[in-house]
Amino acid sequence: MGCPAKKVCNRLCGSALLQDEPLVGRILEAVVAAAQGTGVPVTLKTRTGWDRAHRNGAAVARIAEAAGIAALAIHGRTRADFYEGEAEYDTVREIRAAVSIPVIANGDIDSARKARDVLDSTGAAGVMLGRAAQGAPWIFRDINGLLVQGVVPEPLARAAQRDIVLEHLQSIYTFHGEDSGLRIARKHLGWYGKLLDDTPTARARFMAATDTASQFACADREFGAWCEQTADAA
Repeated sequence: MGCPAKKVCNRLCGSALLQDEPLVGRILEAVVAAAQGTGVPVTLKTRTGWDRAHRNGAAVARIAEAAGIAALAIHGRTRADFYEGEAEYDTVREIRAAVSIPVIANGDIDSARKARDVLDSTGAAGVMLGRAAQGAPWIFRDINGLLVQGVVPEPLARAAQRDIVLEHLQSIYTFHGEDSGLRIARKHLGWYGKLLDDTPTARARFMAATDTASQFACADREFGAWCEQTADAA
């Protein structure tokens, strides 16, 4: 119940459901009932409300807890905010105080320090990342390092980042196959390409590849050259 996209909300799905609390309750009760006996917990993701005048996240959270929802993830924006402005965590803190099930904070968490600050200010059980992990999946390593060990790890060397990129591509190809793998990898390479010095040129080459083998070879060359630049500077 967190998606703000017009094509979703226009069908009274996603964040649009936050406008109809009785319907939210019926949906959640039905899903929890369907999952009983499977051992699979049902969780819910929402925003803080439909718009800033109707931040009903705490009310929806109480409905969810009563329906048997196991945990909540809350994006710190209303549907009307889409992804604009800064996420606010006061409502997340209010929701956390309203229920006894775990609450996970989401929205604009883009560094280990921000994760620590959000956890401290909201009392949330955890944090959820989305856009900040696109093209930088090692952010989870940084956050876990600070939260578990109290220290943000040293940045990964370029060679280690390159290896992660290439391993990710191989996983995409294996899971999705040739045609879908090629297409899905393009968006990830668009994000990873921001690491490179000549992002527009590299991105054009990634997008121009017509099969997974040539796309992978292109990524191998581009990120290999990027690693060599570090060696040359040393």
